Amino acid sequence: MRWYWIDRYTKFVRGKCATAIKNITLSEEHLHDHFLYYPIMPAPLIVEGVAQAGGLLICEYREFREKVVLAKLNKAIFHFDVRPGDTLIYHVNVDFYNSQGAQISATSHANGKLHAEFQMMFAYVTGEYTEREFYKLSDYRHLLHNFDAYSIGTDEEGNPIEEPECLKNATHF
Repeated sequence: MRWYWIDRYTKFVRGKCATAIKNITLSEEHLHDHFLYYPIMPAPLIVEGVAQAGGLLICEYREFREKVVLAKLNKAIFHFDVRPGDTLIYHVNVDFYNSQGAQISATSHANGKLHAEFQMMFAYVTGEYTEREFYKLSDYRHLLHNFDAYSIGTDEEGNPIEEPECLKNATHF
């Protein structure tokens, strides 16, 4: 089973920035043990949600030519806990791309307040792992459509984006 820590994108500007939401609900099994009688969303899962939102933004911009992994969490500052009933809003900005990967800066907000601040580095997989399949292109296609990236996505000028050719040819959708 794979876990997704975003529910959908509400903004997706190809290669530049994205906004995603994550609704925290008591029906999520991990909240039942974290913590008894005072459930909170675990910070590592919030970090993973931001990484998923930013990682998909980077992968899509590079048209899935490279495998992208979270390489380093430079900064994660949390200001308060989020609980069932809260909605996290992740704002992700790509700081830069280079030949080895990319860096993002991000924030999360809940209840109209700044909840957390992040800076993350992503690396392109090289060496013996380049041939290893992490995801199928059809999986990426499915995710990006489920998260509404192509329904609301634009380029930097505000023009609607379409999925890249590599995804259009991906089967199992």
